[in-house]
Amino acid sequence: MKKLVVLIILLTFPVMYSQTNVETSTAYICPPCNSTCDEAIHTQPGVCSHCNMVLVPKNKSKTIAFYLQDGVEVLDFAGPMEVFAYAGYKVFTVSEKEDPIKSQSILKIIPEFSIENAPKADILAFFGGNASAAYTNPKVIEWVQKQPDVQYHFSVCTGAFILAEAGVLDGKVATTFHDALDNLKDNYPTVDVRYDARFVDNGKVITTAGISAGIDGALHLVAKLQGVNAAKRTAYYMEYDNWQVGDGLLLTTANPYQKTMPDTAFKDFEGTYEYKEGSEIVIKYDPETGLQVLVGNTLYPLYHENNDIFSDVRSEPVFFKRNKANQIIGYAINETGNVFKKLN
Repeated sequence: MKKLVVLIILLTFPVMYSQTNVETSTAYICPPCNSTCDEAIHTQPGVCSHCNMVLVPKNKSKTIAFYLQDGVEVLDFAGPMEVFAYAGYKVFTVSEKEDPIKSQSILKIIPEFSIENAPKADILAFFGGNASAAYTNPKVIEWVQKQPDVQYHFSVCTGAFILAEAGVLDGKVATTFHDALDNLKDNYPTVDVRYDARFVDNGKVITTAGISAGIDGALHLVAKLQGVNAAKRTAYYMEYDNWQVGDGLLLTTANPYQKTMPDTAFKDFEGTYEYKEGSEIVIKYDPETGLQVLVGNTLYPLYHENNDIFSDVRSEPVFFKRNKANQIIGYAINETGNVFKKLN
């Protein structure tokens, strides 16, 4: 148990893709959990002491409106909702009315808002499962078209039909549920429908294939907004082990998955390192999964930030140290703090 606690505190190293330096001088907030800690402002990255959620930069948090219609597919919206909530975004539900609806005739949902009183959102999200109830409803389409200053549109499965009907997909590339691809192509000829894409990113509009593909699209949007390490942490938290990073069609120059360090460079960080009270950790590199730390028989992912700065699953920074011969000699949890030596 001591080793696991040590690891949770330490976990701070690299993986296969890089993003910007760990932020240490901005405000951080707790992902919304409907508790008192939702209002707390933190000055450093880390973990909320109240709910144990990873803190996120306040300036990167977004507000996302989930439009849900009666009959909506459970995983279509629940998967992305899990992704966005853990990543630190404020998600609220909207429907035509505030009356209860049912997902797949099983799960009763009470929308927080109607299209008459829904607040402004940075991102609008739409989902499949009886999507025709939304895209054949002129009031809903008018609401979509009149939303001000929307930064991104996002759809899962046949939620793409709502975006298509509202004109959001005009002249764009899109995908949808495999059984609905022909229908989307035939009914919206201005949309370039792709049959073999897990998700399609047009820059400000992201459409995904059916059901579980929505999780991939949501993780991709997190990667676009916060960097790939934030998406990796979210996938790790969700135990989404089979996520194929960046497995979609990107039609934008903003690619969060570009490598900034060759695979061979990660070999420098492999080895056994000391830690508090005589504990040791082992860092290993795997071409498929990247750099990981071994504690007992358990491997945990490590994330590269920039140069020799790394971060763990809780966004805590760690700073590797080199000697004059440019060899890794250890790491510090604080940039100028005590150095724990590399043993071999």
